[in-house]
Order: sequence, then structure tokens, then C-alpha cells
Amino acid sequence: MGLRAARDGKIHLMDFGLVAQTNAPARNVVELAKRAEDAGFTHFWTFDSVVLWQEPFVIYSQILGATDHITVGPMVTNPITRDWTVTASLFATLNEMFGPRTICGIGRGDSALRVTGGTPASLSTLSACMNVIKELAEGRGVVINDRTVTIPWVEGGQLDVWMAAYGPKALELAGRKADGLILQIADPFVVKWAIDTAREAVRASGRNTDEYKVCVAAPAYVGSDLAHQRDQVRWFGGMVGNHVADIVGRYGTDSNMVPPALTDYIKGRKGYDYSHHGKAGNPDAEFVPDEVIDRFCLLGPVEQHRERLAELGELGVDQFALYLMHDNPDDTIDAYRDFIIGKV
Repeated sequence: MGLRAARDGKIHLMDFGLVAQTNAPARNVVELAKRAEDAGFTHFWTFDSVVLWQEPFVIYSQILGATDHITVGPMVTNPITRDWTVTASLFATLNEMFGPRTICGIGRGDSALRVTGGTPASLSTLSACMNVIKELAEGRGVVINDRTVTIPWVEGGQLDVWMAAYGPKALELAGRKADGLILQIADPFVVKWAIDTAREAVRASGRNTDEYKVCVAAPAYVGSDLAHQRDQVRWFGGMVGNHVADIVGRYGTDSNMVPPALTDYIKGRKGYDYSHHGKAGNPDAEFVPDEVIDRFCLLGPVEQHRERLAELGELGVDQFALYLMHDNPDDTIDAYRDFIIGKV
């Protein structure tokens, strides 16, 4: 397997991001971002769930001040917990202070809403929100409450908006409206289906597919004890299962619109407690079988990571973002620094 991912007759080197939770103390998150930049990661993403973790935009300011070039952003924010104009101003302010080094990852909303008894936003609301955030952050006017609104101090602003999606309708919106797709699962079959769906919408809307970006995010654990690695990242199957359950509820298990790989494993799912969200040892992930963990995550020695990453690159993945919520993140960061980043 070659070290570089080739597609469309061109050679591409994959970008790499690191996904963190903004756990206290915040200074540790800043130090992790500095380490990520030193290791060659291009992006530093954080969860955005205002009850479960610390406020990410405050921490972004410190990260950007302590680093030189890494891009920061949420994976993902949502249209409900902040006024859209506030979100646009947050990004625009950081970009004015530190240069265009932010990115807006956004979705319908999960933990930030459900932990307080709320529900995810509709796709129509998400679509309108993405438009307002991007237009305002880049210095253009938008109509809000029958009034044209512009942030007057933004000149030549730049902000990519990447949308997290799983289901067919969400993927279509991501292709039609967003600058990129965030797919939180590393199974090649599902990735191909999702990319094909989103890129078809890009083409149908008359946009350039070469400029459309795809980020796959999933746990990565480099090591030799596969059984231990599976237990450490089983939480991810539980977290993803919450999104998949929504898709199955909407489209049904017999629908041709959703791949069986997304639906088969959630049959044993009974409930989900957000106090364990994104944590190793999550008891709500016991239903997730080993086969699903192997499909959805990157485990094993370096060679297995490189093989999966090359496969994802050939499918059109531009960035792989690592979740490191397990008991040995340091060795995984070092392995990616030494053997993967700049080589795949």
C-alpha cells in the first residue's frame, strides 16, 4: 500500500487533526494544541457542549495566541445554543486577531442540546444558520428579521463552514451548502457512501467538487493489544449509535437509503447517558461489538493505520481527525508524528 493517497489522477497528502474535549484545567487543552502543532497536525478541533465541558471559544483565543499556524474550531457547534450573529462574530474576531485560522464545524446538535432536554435543530434551521454565519464572518450582509445586517469591521473575512452529517438528507445539505463534510466514522464502506452522496449534491448545485473538503473523525489508538484498544474506544460506537438511531428512526432499517453497516449494530442499543459522553469505559457502549469497533476506528500497529488511511484517501478523504479519548494518547501522537503525518 502506497504512503500517499491518490485520487482523480493526482497525488494528495492527507491533513491531520486532533479532536479534544475542553476539560478543566483549560491550560492543559492549550498545551495539547501546542503539542499537536509541533507534531505536524494542521487542525485542532474541540467538542462544543456548554454544560459538559468548558467554553471552547475562550480557549481558542489562548490556543491561537500560543501557536503559529494550527487551525482551530468546534467539532461541532450547533444553531441553538448561541445566537447566529454571536457565533459569526466569535469566528470573525478570532480571525481578525490571529489571521484566518478558524474553521466552523457545525451540525444539528447532539449533547449540547440533549443534556438539557432539548432536541436537535431541523435541517432547514441548520441551512439558514450556516448561511448567516458564513456571510457575516466573511463581511457580507444577510437579512435577519427583515433587516439587512452586516458586521461593519470585517474586511476580506474568510471562514470555511464544514457540516457534520450522517443521513441522506443531511449529506445532501452538506454537499449543497457547506464548504466541507465532517463524517464521524472511519468505516470505508460508509465513508464511500457518504462522500458519494455529498459530492453528488455538490455537483448538482453547480459547485466545484475539487474545492469541497471531507474530514473523517474517529478514535485512533496505536499499539499491539487489540482487545485493550477495543475496550478503550468502545465508547465511540455508543456515541455514533445515538446519531445512527436518529437515522434509523427516520428512514427505517429496511430503507435502501441507509447502508446496513450503519444500522445493524444498534439493534441492542437501549439508552444513552450523556454524563459518559465521549469517555472510555462508557457503560452505554456495551452493546457495541468488536467488529463494529474495528470498522469504525483505527486500531493496531502503525502499519494498519497507514493502510486504512491510504484507503480513506483514495475515497476522497482530505483530513483524518483523531479522537484520543483513551489511556495512551501520547504514544499515538508520537506515532503519527514519526510515521504517518506527511507520509500518507
